[in-house]
Amino acid sequence: MEQIAQFIPTLLVAALPILFAIIAHEVMHGVIALQLGDDTALRAGRLTLNPISHIDPFGTIIMPVMLMFLHLPVFGYAKPVPVDFSRLRNGRTGMMEVAAAGPLTNFVLAFVSALGLRAMVRFAGGPLGAEVAVPLAYMFKASIMVNVVLGVFNLFPLLPLDGGRVLTGLLPLSAARAFAQTERYGFLILLVLLYTGWVNAVIDPIINVTLSLISRTLL
Repeated sequence: MEQIAQFIPTLLVAALPILFAIIAHEVMHGVIALQLGDDTALRAGRLTLNPISHIDPFGTIIMPVMLMFLHLPVFGYAKPVPVDFSRLRNGRTGMMEVAAAGPLTNFVLAFVSALGLRAMVRFAGGPLGAEVAVPLAYMFKASIMVNVVLGVFNLFPLLPLDGGRVLTGLLPLSAARAFAQTERYGFLILLVLLYTGWVNAVIDPIINVTLSLISRTLL
């Protein structure tokens, strides 16, 4: 019961940053696809920040809450924004740009959140007062962590993650076609790699370095 009582305030502080990080990630896939000639996401009504259009019950709500409760790195996903890669200009380069847009958006949000955290620390004793500045500071701090974890995790080089799509674009065509065949097993492979700790072994150092760079640069 005590653990649940401690968890509820954490959930209230982190819920909005988690939701915004996941939705912004997906929306930017669609925005870049539109700029490159594919309006599939636009026609599907997915170029919006309205959560109703993006929420996946498990990936957007249940999984992040479970990870928070278990004190594990928090990440999640929304319903994937539909993209017709065959309609993109620049071929595989366009696919890489669309794929990279999501993680890059998360890194930008982490940077902006760090600016917000620094401002709240300065304003805590000023006009805003601690009653406003301190809760916002905790929210910005959660946003930094969530966005860095989400951005780094999605760059893991495995399909259907964004990093897998970037890798597909970088590989020679014959190798890219062979690698693309692994996508049907991608979720199962990801679960195995998560269970055995391989994913964490790769992304944890990158997460720590990214957080350290943000801290040294802005905080």
